[in-house]
Amino acid sequence: MMQIINVALKEFQDGLRNRWFLSITIIFTILSLGLTYFGGAASGSIGIASLSTTIASLASLAVFLIPLIALLISYDSFVGEQESGTLLLLLTYPLSKSQLLLGKFFGQGAIIALAILIGFGTSAALLYFQLDNSQVISSFALFICSAILLGLSFTAIAYLISLSVSEKSKAAGFALITWFIFALVFDLALLALLVGIDNGLSQQGLTQVMLLNPADIFRLVNLSGLDSSDLNGAVAIAINSSLSQTTLLSSMFAWVIVPLSLAIFILKKKTL
Repeated sequence: MMQIINVALKEFQDGLRNRWFLSITIIFTILSLGLTYFGGAASGSIGIASLSTTIASLASLAVFLIPLIALLISYDSFVGEQESGTLLLLLTYPLSKSQLLLGKFFGQGAIIALAILIGFGTSAALLYFQLDNSQVISSFALFICSAILLGLSFTAIAYLISLSVSEKSKAAGFALITWFIFALVFDLALLALLVGIDNGLSQQGLTQVMLLNPADIFRLVNLSGLDSSDLNGAVAIAINSSLSQTTLLSSMFAWVIVPLSLAIFILKKKTL
């Protein structure tokens, strides 16, 4: 266990010194505060919007930004180390491959979690003091926790990419393709299914298909309890499904555990 903690601390400290952390935190903070304060601009009003509108706007931001950032931070975690020769050096220490991977995962995951907490936490504070509504705390607690799970799931997916290619440039390309598929192509394909099938998908069937995408699960988790009049598209159809928050959160955990377990398996079998 101490080996995992030591690797995690090193990754976390390296991340804090990296300009990526400052950039990510500033981006999250500026965009989330902007969406919180100007969330009602589409309806012709400037100022703090409703909680439903704010969460819906922030979820739309997070579902594009968090997966991209997680992939860009983690895509070269192993292929980059292998190209530079430091991966073999690390494994000369009393450290197993699984401990190395888990240490990197917890360290990089902590960096993403801290950036999310600071960035979206400022929006939660602003909204709470303006609306004086206790529901803000519970809604944002769920939002931030699920956003962290979203980041961790794409970090684990990035490890799969990093361990499956031999060059850093290929890993970067596959990371961008992965983001493009999960963030854009999947929902377009889902809309094509809704339009193309004669009888359409049932609400339950639509929700089950959306479980194949961690980004869509994230939106379902955060939007299912909000006013559906603030939403549109496939999510608006699916939010009233029979799936509970526990089931949705369990699905998000699965999107972290399964890719991470596969990454550990690949690393153990990989010849360095």
